[in-house]
Amino acid sequence: MFAVLKTGGKQYKVTSGDVIRVEKLAADAGETVQFNDILMMGSTVGTPLVEGAGVQAEVIDQIKGPKTINYVRRRRKHSSKRTKGHRQSLTLLRVTELMEKGADKSGVKAAVGAGSLTTSEAPAAKPAAKKAAPKKDAAPKTKAEAPKAETAATTGREPGNLLKEARDGKPDDLKKITGVGPKLEGTLHEAGVFHFDQIAAWGPEEVAYMDEKLSFKGRIERDNWIEQATQFAAEKE
Repeated sequence: MFAVLKTGGKQYKVTSGDVIRVEKLAADAGETVQFNDILMMGSTVGTPLVEGAGVQAEVIDQIKGPKTINYVRRRRKHSSKRTKGHRQSLTLLRVTELMEKGADKSGVKAAVGAGSLTTSEAPAAKPAAKKAAPKKDAAPKTKAEAPKAETAATTGREPGNLLKEARDGKPDDLKKITGVGPKLEGTLHEAGVFHFDQIAAWGPEEVAYMDEKLSFKGRIERDNWIEQATQFAAEKE
C-alpha cells in the first residue's frame, strides 16, 4: 500500500520503509512525527484529505540540500556578473507506518513545518476577556445630566426656514455659490433650501445639521457659503 502526503507545499508518494527528504520540520533526530495531510491512501482519494489517515516517520537527521549557483549577468556594464549560492534546509525521514484510520487519536507529534500546519493544529484563539462588571456604588445619572448627554450626541439643529417649494415658484440660482453645482443644488432643493436668504440665516447648529444632511462636512464653512449667500441676497434687494 502507498500514500500521498503533503508537506512544505509539495506532495510525496511513499510506502513503508521509504527514506525521503522534505522541507525542514520542527523535530530532532530520533523523534517520530506524523503527517496528517494525506491526499491519498491506497485506493482511497481524499476530498481533499483522507479523513482519519496519517503517515508516521522517524527523523533521521536535519540536513542541507545541494548547493545551487545562480549567475546574474548585466549587459553593457563591462560584462559584470554576480554569483548567488543557496543550500535548502531539509529533514531526512524514514517512513515507518501508514495508517488508514485512527491517526487523529495516535498521540504522535504532528509534523510541523512550512506548509504542514493544518487547521486542526492551529493554536486555539484566546477567549475574549470578560467585561468588568459595573461598580455598584456608582451614582445614577440625575435628570439634570440627561439633557447634557443628548446635547453632546446631537450634531446640529434643523433650520427653521426650510421651504416645501420656492417662493413664487422662482428659486435663486444657488450655483453662484462656490462649490455648489447642479447636483448639489438639487440636493439643497430636496432639503428645502431654495433661496440665498435661507442660507444667510444659518447659525453654527444649522450648519452642522446641513453638513450631515448634504454629506459634505466642512464645505459650508470652508467655502464661506453664508457670506456668499448674504452678498447675493443683498444684491437681489
